[in-house]
Amino acid sequence: MTIVARRPSFPFAADLSAAWNPGLPEFAYAANSVSLLMPYAEPYFVRSVRAVMDQLDDPLRAEAEEYVRQESAHHAQHHRFNAAITAGHPFLQRLEGWMGATYKWLGRTRSAKFNMAFAAGSEAIAFALARWTEPRLDELFDGADPVARDLYWWHLAEEVEHKSVAFDVYAAIDGSKLRYAFAMTLSLVLLGLFTTAATFTMLFSTKRIFNPIAWFRLTKWALSMVWVVFPDLAVSALPHHHPTDFNDPMFLTAWLRSFDPEQATNPLVA
Repeated sequence: MTIVARRPSFPFAADLSAAWNPGLPEFAYAANSVSLLMPYAEPYFVRSVRAVMDQLDDPLRAEAEEYVRQESAHHAQHHRFNAAITAGHPFLQRLEGWMGATYKWLGRTRSAKFNMAFAAGSEAIAFALARWTEPRLDELFDGADPVARDLYWWHLAEEVEHKSVAFDVYAAIDGSKLRYAFAMTLSLVLLGLFTTAATFTMLFSTKRIFNPIAWFRLTKWALSMVWVVFPDLAVSALPHHHPTDFNDPMFLTAWLRSFDPEQATNPLVA
């Protein structure tokens, strides 16, 4: 797939609720928790790629530049989205501070090779999450706020589009699968810790933490995610594996081709 840097501007409502899917508020909280990481994790990936850009030749360098533009657009839009959903949640704002400090510390103290391994492993996680999400799009997003829905679909679809770039950049400067596996595992652990803390915070603040239906749904999604994401990550750490060995989610790929970034709309779901 050709990588295209899009610059949509999603018109989030001023009173956007953290439970932007009223039928599945616990899913909205879990998705919000991932979104909270984006303004901190993705700038770290961008800095990691930029730090080694002078070691790359075209066409990989050109792809890396488009990757940087895509990731920059992602965290800019999630920053706007997060400002709406964290209003009235002081602990979430404190948690954001811890997220920012963690990824800044990694970028400041780790080597360029490790930082690129972390970025490549994180992209493998994002692609695996896109593969898990696509067959559940109707279940998870039915009745959701359409702007919030399109934010997540756009982001997931572009994760599919640039699934190979960070991997190829890492392969060009190092390529150690041992370093890659360790960095990917650390990325997954941080993702799990931060998203769990943020999800619990939103469940507690809305008193859904005592709701058995919420726990049933979250447990069901978590278990099904393990069965999709973990095998994909294990395969991605094998010698000679390349992200193009995985099939792309078909609907997200088609949706992205029909997406109008200027209007932030898509006729496939109009």
